[in-house]
Amino acid sequence: MKKLMFVGASQDDLRDFPAEARRQAGFELVAIQRGLSPSDWKPMDAVAPGVRELRLHVLGEWRVVYVAALADAVYVLHCFRKKARKTPQAELELARRRYRQIGDR
Repeated sequence: MKKLMFVGASQDDLRDFPAEARRQAGFELVAIQRGLSPSDWKPMDAVAPGVRELRLHVLGEWRVVYVAALADAVYVLHCFRKKARKTPQAELELARRRYRQIGDR
């Protein structure tokens, strides 16, 4: 099972989710750590190749942007509440910046 690593303030952002959304995110992240695909996701090539968006539909729309394609760990880049149909550019840019931080480790 891969380690789960949070980049930047992504862990604090996840803690701000409602309890039920947090619970489902945790369940899905454990599956991802074990090499399984989550129940609802889409690729986020706008951030970087291999980055995915975990989609949670609990008490609203919640997103966890992560990369599992790296051998050493699953990196959670960003967690946020989705309020519009299209992902805001600021959310994508934050995930890009945090993705670049992985290379600095």
